Amino acid sequence: MSEQPRRKSQQGRRRRQNKARSVDLWRPVPQLPEPEPIVPANDPTALLHSLGDPPLQGQGAAAGHYLAAVVERAAGLATALAATAGLLAQPGGDWDGD
Repeated sequence: MSEQPRRKSQQGRRRRQNKARSVDLWRPVPQLPEPEPIVPANDPTALLHSLGDPPLQGQGAAAGHYLAAVVERAAGLATALAATAGLLAQPGGDWDGD
């Protein structure tokens, strides 16, 4: 019985030693590089279609359509956001995507 209190005190010491050091959150950070132009995907659902219909009994095709709609909407919003920020690649531009 005398060992149990000793274990607890040893664990308490270990916990105190493992405290994370405080970090200055407001320190200056290096300047980020200019973002590369964003090229919208021709078919944003290609990856989703490559996986096939979701494995839901009797509901796979319908669920696949809903998932595709969500992916297409997200891609459209991402394209609009990139256009608003002036980051869309110009058609026929010299950017090769590498």
